[in-house]
Amino acid sequence: MGSALVRRGRIGDLQKTARSATPEPGSVQEPEHQHSEQNHDPDAADQSEQEALVALADRWIVLAPHAVDRPTTGEFRQDATEWVFLGYGAAPMATQVTMPQLGESVVEGTIGKWLVSVGQSVAKDQALVEILTDKADSELPSPVAGVVTKLLAGEDDIVAVGDPICEIDEGAQAIASPPAAAPPSDEQAAPEEAGVPAPTSPSVRKLAREKDVDLAGVQGSGDGGRIMHGDVMAAIGSTPPERMATTPPPPAPQAPPPAPAASRGTGPAGAFRVPPYVPKEGDELVPFTRRRRIIADHMVYSKQTAPDVVTFAECDLHRTAVLRDQHKGQFKKDGLSLTYLAFAIAATARALREFPELNARVLDDAYVKLAEVNVGIAVDTDQGLVVPVIRNTDELTIRGIARAVADVAERARAGNLTPNDLAGKTFTVSNPGRRGNLVGGAIISQPNVGILRLGTIKKRVVVIEHDGEDLMAIHPVMHMALTYDHRVVDGVHANGFLYRIGEILEYGDFEL
Repeated sequence: MGSALVRRGRIGDLQKTARSATPEPGSVQEPEHQHSEQNHDPDAADQSEQEALVALADRWIVLAPHAVDRPTTGEFRQDATEWVFLGYGAAPMATQVTMPQLGESVVEGTIGKWLVSVGQSVAKDQALVEILTDKADSELPSPVAGVVTKLLAGEDDIVAVGDPICEIDEGAQAIASPPAAAPPSDEQAAPEEAGVPAPTSPSVRKLAREKDVDLAGVQGSGDGGRIMHGDVMAAIGSTPPERMATTPPPPAPQAPPPAPAASRGTGPAGAFRVPPYVPKEGDELVPFTRRRRIIADHMVYSKQTAPDVVTFAECDLHRTAVLRDQHKGQFKKDGLSLTYLAFAIAATARALREFPELNARVLDDAYVKLAEVNVGIAVDTDQGLVVPVIRNTDELTIRGIARAVADVAERARAGNLTPNDLAGKTFTVSNPGRRGNLVGGAIISQPNVGILRLGTIKKRVVVIEHDGEDLMAIHPVMHMALTYDHRVVDGVHANGFLYRIGEILEYGDFEL
C-alpha cells in the first residue's frame, strides 16, 4: 500500500485536490504544454480537471453511502459524502480470512493442511484449509472469489478464533493459470482409473496422511465413489506394516546405578522406575494420531483431577424388553432401530432431573448445577472414541432419542461431526455394544462429574414374586456401573441416582 496519510473531505475537496495535485511517483500528470493550452481553452481546462480527478479517484478510497465511481458519462456524482485518502498507489485491501468460531466452546484451531497456495485463484465457497480442533475437523470455505495473496499461518500452527490466517484479493489475477483441460475422450480412463482420488471428508484425508496412504489408489465405497474411513483402514490392512529392516544395535553400556538411599518414598520420586525401551527386531512403532493424543491427555487429566468412585447395580429389563418387542416392528418400518440404549438414555436423562448433583461441573471454588440435560454417547470410530451430544435429552421421547442416536452415530463413523456436535455434554453414557463384557467402570469425561457404563445384556434366572410366592423366571438382565466425582457427589446421591435409573428400566415406564 502507498502513503500512510489519511484525510477526510467531500467531493468538492477532491476536485480542489485534482486542480492542485503535485506530481507523485507513479501518479498521472498532464504534460506542461497541455496546461498552457488549457489556460486559453476553458473547455479543455474542465476536461483536464475531470481527467485528473479520474486519476485521483483511481488512487483514493471512497468510504460513503454513495461511492465516487469512475464516470462513464463525463460527470461525477455530487451526492457523495466522505472519502478517505489511503495514499498514492493504494488499492482496496485484500479480504482477510480469519479463524472461525467452530463451536461454542472452541477458542482456537490448528491449521491441518492448506488446500490452496499463494497466487492461486479461488472461487467463493471453495475449500481453503482444513481446520483441526479438539472436537472435530472441518474445511473452511472461501468467503469471496479472488486470488490468494498471503498465507498468514503455517500447517500445524495454532490460531486463536478471529485471528487472520490468509488474505484473498478480489481484484487480482492468478500468477499462472493452468491450461484448460481438454474434454475427456472415450478412450481416456475414469478419474479413479487415472489415479485421481475420489471425494473425501477432511477427517478421511487426515487419517490417510497419518497412515501414509495414497488416496489415489483407494477405491471408495460411499455414494459416488466417496472414500470412507473404512476404505482407508482396508488399504492399511492390505499393505504390510513397516518393520525394522535391521536388528537394532545393542544398547550402550550403562553406568552402574547409584547406591540406594537409606529410606525411599513412593510415587514419581520413589523406588520404582520405568525401564527404558530397547528396540527389538519385529517391533512396530505406532505414532500417536492427533485424536489418540487428545484422548490420552484427556484421560490422564481426568484421573489426576477427579477422585472418582465406581458403584454398580443390576437391572431386570423384562418389562422394558416386552415394551420394546411390542414397538420395534413399527420403528423398523419407520427406518429406526429401537435399541435398549435408547431406553437407558431416556432413564438416565429423567434421573438427572431428579438428581441435579450428577448434572454438574466443578469450578475452582464452587460447582454448577447445569440447567440443560445434554447426554453424550460414546461412539467407537476407526480413528478412536468420540462422544457426540444429544441436546435437551430429557425433553425427547424414546422415538426422538432413537433417531438422535442413529444420526450422531452415523455421522461420527463417517467423519462428518461438527465441533458443536461434540460440545456441551453434561453427562455421558457408554455402551459396550454386542461384544461387551459383564460390566466395567469408565473414566469420567471432563468437565462432567459422572459417566454411566452399561454392561452386556444376558438372560439370567431371577427370582420374582407372584401371588405372594417366589418363583424363578428367565429375564434379560443388565449390569450398570456409575463412575462419579467424589469432590461434589456424595455416595448417597450417586447410589440414589443409579437406583432410580434401574427402577425406571425395571418398570418400563417410558413414553414412546
